[in-house]
Amino acid sequence: MAATNETKCKNNSVVTDFLQFLNASPTAFHAVEEAKKRLISVGYEQVSERADWKLEAGKKYFFTRNHSTIVAFAIGKKYVAGNGFHIVGAHTDSPCVKLKPVSKVTKGGYLEVGVQTYGGGLWHTWFDRDLTIAGRVIVKKEKSGSVSYIHRLVRVEDPIMRIPTLAIHLDRGTDGFKVNTQSHLLPVLATSIKGELNKAVTKNDAQNDGEKTDPKSSPNSSKHHTLLLQLLADQLNCEPDDICDFELQACDTQPSLVGGAQKEFIFSGRLDNLCMSFCSLKALIDSTSSETSLENEPGVRMVALFDHEEVGSNSAQGAGSPAMLNALSRITNSFSSDSSLVEKAIQRSFLVSADMAHALHPNYMDKHEENHQPKLHGGLVIKNNANQRYATNAVTSFIFRELAVNHNLPVQDFVVRNDMGCGSTIGPILASGVGIRTVDVGAPQLSMHSIREMCATDDVNHSYEHFKAYYEEFSSLDEKLTVDM
Repeated sequence: MAATNETKCKNNSVVTDFLQFLNASPTAFHAVEEAKKRLISVGYEQVSERADWKLEAGKKYFFTRNHSTIVAFAIGKKYVAGNGFHIVGAHTDSPCVKLKPVSKVTKGGYLEVGVQTYGGGLWHTWFDRDLTIAGRVIVKKEKSGSVSYIHRLVRVEDPIMRIPTLAIHLDRGTDGFKVNTQSHLLPVLATSIKGELNKAVTKNDAQNDGEKTDPKSSPNSSKHHTLLLQLLADQLNCEPDDICDFELQACDTQPSLVGGAQKEFIFSGRLDNLCMSFCSLKALIDSTSSETSLENEPGVRMVALFDHEEVGSNSAQGAGSPAMLNALSRITNSFSSDSSLVEKAIQRSFLVSADMAHALHPNYMDKHEENHQPKLHGGLVIKNNANQRYATNAVTSFIFRELAVNHNLPVQDFVVRNDMGCGSTIGPILASGVGIRTVDVGAPQLSMHSIREMCATDDVNHSYEHFKAYYEEFSSLDEKLTVDM
């Protein structure tokens, strides 16, 4: 019984830690910041891609790119150039609505915020939610006559916006509720009248024909509501005029939490894919936490959390960029000037592409292939697709299954129905772009791409344990496997 209670306590600890990670990470920028804090707290050293790297075996490092992608790695004490990398890759971004470069919209006596959709979200779920804003801001600083510009993260805690639905009495159409993302998805920030009464909004926020912009107002006030700029300035402890530019998105203010009659579910936004980001990050940290963790490790343990997966990964900080290959090359070349060792290292490396999977939905069971129905609590799902929408093959799935067998961890399989389209992940992008062996996996979830998703607490624990076993045991397991002679 003691062992059972100890396991239960550990599992609860992982879930509690996950909720803290989720609630600290409303955007990809915040997720990277939270990951950065956790890595630094356990002795990881930050390196810059702009500088030369002086790396040592047995040491731990990380770097960020655009502050929305982060790569962390721990070099084994027995590492030599040409040895492999053991990587878990995930992504920090999720479908959301982002503010437009000109977000100021005034109509019908309301101050609204112009937004654009990011990724393939279930946009109807964004209606009637208590929303706020978060993201990053470029702030101007003046000191002793010198001007500099800094990147600052911002998050307004209070619910300040809402996207109200149209009353059913005014929408008697037979086609049901259909969202026009251009016309219907604008959050309401305030009423024009209330803003003017409280002197919180300047005259150029009112819709008066022929009215000219006040030359003394903030240069951004023609693009964004003054009320919004003041809210940001208050959070940043600066003046509205100091705000040069920003990347902001709307966020749900309801916190992530454990729910269900048996307290078996996690209800939250951004489970896709902060769940896999958290589990892989925690697994790396915990597998390198003791002084002897890297004593017998010949390889490099790495986690790579990329931005922009939801829109194709084609950015300077996405998985389609050279970021991964650059990291592998720079680490290898830090220990040898022989450039041919990079190719050798890649062939000895392995990538776990971790992205959430589709759990069987009890109300739509026909959407799953009969023999491939992943269930909540059933462990990580190995994703297969003959057309290479996932990068899994028999060799890579065997390795991942063997780790599960060794640790008594459940594992499931997923193949999309032949008459349905199949999504994809960073797996095929990195497998083809870098040439690395890859398996595609993910924890099962429901409501994927909703503003409020759900997964099982057990699967968070299963994922963490599976990734941790991978980091600690891949080197010895890979030595026993022969494929290409």
